[in-house]
Amino acid sequence: MTGVALVLLTTVQPALADCFDDAGTYQSVNPNVLRAIAWYESKGDPTAVHRNSNGSIDVGELQINSIHFPELEAYGVSPSSLRDQCVNIYVAAWHLKQKMIKYGNTWDAIGSYHSETPRQRDQYARAIQGILASWGLVSPR
Repeated sequence: MTGVALVLLTTVQPALADCFDDAGTYQSVNPNVLRAIAWYESKGDPTAVHRNSNGSIDVGELQINSIHFPELEAYGVSPSSLRDQCVNIYVAAWHLKQKMIKYGNTWDAIGSYHSETPRQRDQYARAIQGILASWGLVSPR
């Protein structure tokens, strides 16, 4: 995948707000991308915890990796607070926004949510794009 700008859709959403909408608005990231990441990472399970082969752990619905714990703690976000669904979503929105600052509003930014290694980044971006396409929110590749 290239760094070609991704035009994130602006669809009419139901009036009800939730943490995805609120966090997306707060960080200026698309809440549907956050929902797709949550679906890919945990099938929407806010209690999900995954132990990785490298010794790190992923926590919560959007699987925040323990590599980020020191920085998050500097902002007052403890690892245990990531088990709160809304905290997890807000942290994921913040993480995605950091990638968008670096890569722009692109699939590379979305893929870098998972990894900045090109092969893994591109594979992840394609998976998120596939989820969004299956929901009718972007064109299939």
